[in-house]
Amino acid sequence: MPRRLAPDETALWKKVAATVTPLPRPTAPLAPAAPPTVKPPKPTPRGTAAPAAAPRPAVKLPPPRRAHSQATLDGHWDRRLRKGLVRPDMSIDLHGHSLASAQALLDDAIGRALLRGARVLLVVAGRLRPGADRLPMMHGDPRPRGAIRASLPDWLAYSPYADQIVALRPAHISHGGGGAVYVILRRSRED
Repeated sequence: MPRRLAPDETALWKKVAATVTPLPRPTAPLAPAAPPTVKPPKPTPRGTAAPAAAPRPAVKLPPPRRAHSQATLDGHWDRRLRKGLVRPDMSIDLHGHSLASAQALLDDAIGRALLRGARVLLVVAGRLRPGADRLPMMHGDPRPRGAIRASLPDWLAYSPYADQIVALRPAHISHGGGGAVYVILRRSRED
């Protein structure tokens, strides 16, 4: 049960209430709109063709995602990469960066590698914790461990240089193993 106001509180409340102007009353509520009526199509007599439907406007789709990790290289390249016989032309380390700065740094490194005519870029991003790409963000933790490594395939697929990236392969243990990947770049046309 709410408490009653004391006589001095009541007097004070009346003074405050006298200074307030009430809000205007709302107008009559809007009547709900009638649902649109759809006329059923007229049956066409047998032997005649139905009129063609109007073409729908084209919907702009995002660019197709390139799956660089499933891209095929010739067997010789894959064998040499697995055995660690390919020496990277350039390397970049993304440890200690935020997701945004790591992505910007990666795009910049790919651009520089393409200008230099590099074929293999080694990207050191840290080990991917199992299931890190499926973990929700926690409050104290700005990102789950392995988030940069988990984001690499998506970043490369939507990179401005996506058409210049041939494949993405795990690095040999001598180049960082599970914490690094090779980004194989398209050979320049001037060669």
